[in-house]
Amino acid sequence: MRICTASRINGSSSIVVRVARIGDSWEMAKAHCSVFLSEYSFPIDIVMKVDNLLAIVWGFSVVPNGCRRTYFVAVNDRLIDTQDLKSHGVDQKFDLDKGYVVGSLTMDTLADYLPLEGPLQQRRTGVAYLSDLLVREQFRRKGIAKELIVKAEAYSKSWGCRAIALHCDLNNIGAIELYRAHGFKSIKVPEGAKWPQPKTSNNIKSNFMMKLLYTQKS
Repeated sequence: MRICTASRINGSSSIVVRVARIGDSWEMAKAHCSVFLSEYSFPIDIVMKVDNLLAIVWGFSVVPNGCRRTYFVAVNDRLIDTQDLKSHGVDQKFDLDKGYVVGSLTMDTLADYLPLEGPLQQRRTGVAYLSDLLVREQFRRKGIAKELIVKAEAYSKSWGCRAIALHCDLNNIGAIELYRAHGFKSIKVPEGAKWPQPKTSNNIKSNFMMKLLYTQKS
């Protein structure tokens, strides 16, 4: 299955969504902290960025056997040196550019936050998991989150996944509506079941959502 590796956002001549490279790690860390950890100031914010940088680099480098992980980024061409542009507006000169990652999304098949499968309680396979979807505030409502999800779905199909899943803050109505618009449905956790879920602050309740990628024929 051939996938378009980079695509422009409709209505925008400067935003490109593509698969991330390890050279994007620092800009991804800065974008993550600007969205999820904006309450921290110097010097704590630097520590947070470095910590996130290490986590991203680790994610690029270390993946368990039989599993996959990738990152998707939305980049702003206007913040990239045009002399270094490659096909699709993708840049190779990262360290000198500031804030060119305006959105990102992580996808893996590690199944860390999926219920175990079968009587033997084995790791669930064939399901891609989305996490850390973000868009910088000044670039929201431009279709970036939508395009990141579309790109991830295309790649999950190429991986042979039959479904795609995620956890979402139950109180984030906008995010829930976004995922529902893409075909995700909320999955009710059976009473008494202890399904794994990402670590969050105590006051955040997660909504587990899933989308089937292929309809089984009878």
